[in-house]
Amino acid sequence: MNNDFRYRHELKYDINYSMYLSLRSRLRQIMYPDEHAASDGKYLIRSIYFDNYRDKALQEKLCGNSKHEKFRIRWYNDDLSFIRLEKKQKINGLCIKIDADWSETELKCFIDGDYSWMLTHPCPLTQELYVKMKTDQLVPIVIVSYLRESFIYDAGNIRITFDTDIRSTPYSVSFISKSVMDIGVTNEPGHVILEIKYDEFLPDIISCMIQLDNCRQIAYSKYSVSRSFG
Repeated sequence: MNNDFRYRHELKYDINYSMYLSLRSRLRQIMYPDEHAASDGKYLIRSIYFDNYRDKALQEKLCGNSKHEKFRIRWYNDDLSFIRLEKKQKINGLCIKIDADWSETELKCFIDGDYSWMLTHPCPLTQELYVKMKTDQLVPIVIVSYLRESFIYDAGNIRITFDTDIRSTPYSVSFISKSVMDIGVTNEPGHVILEIKYDEFLPDIISCMIQLDNCRQIAYSKYSVSRSFG
């Protein structure tokens, strides 16, 4: 569980495949890869996102509200032994992520519509989701999947990620018992989303390595893009 409520900078760029290869080659010289990645340096992320009948989370993002939040359930490499509930908030361009560990049993109870355990869960975030499901009518609405390659630099708590093969499917309770049937959410070949995340500062050595003068920063949301497909 993450109890470090520290706001972080999060910059996003849409880059082509050749730029990805160049950046990855340079970053490998000074950063280390995520230890949980496979031999190719990548890992699969799946997330269930929540919204209500008014699409509150979606509309807040599309309207560019200076303050908005999203709830999601996330797991990796289709391994349900490690599951997290997360709330991601953005305030005036800074991000904070709060999380709570869930067991596979708890996830299955949730999928079956049994929410009673959430009120007595040891993490307040789970209790908060329960309340907002009742008051704001939040429900699971879409599953977003993608491949991530991540590099880490300790000074400044830097994490640089490359996300590819972003896919989406409407939420269904059957996802836990069979393969997720989803579709790609971009028609651009070689589409890569670069994310740069850091605390107070971005070290000069990283800035020089990245060299993104000709790239435009974007306000990209995998959730928003996935919702445009259903």
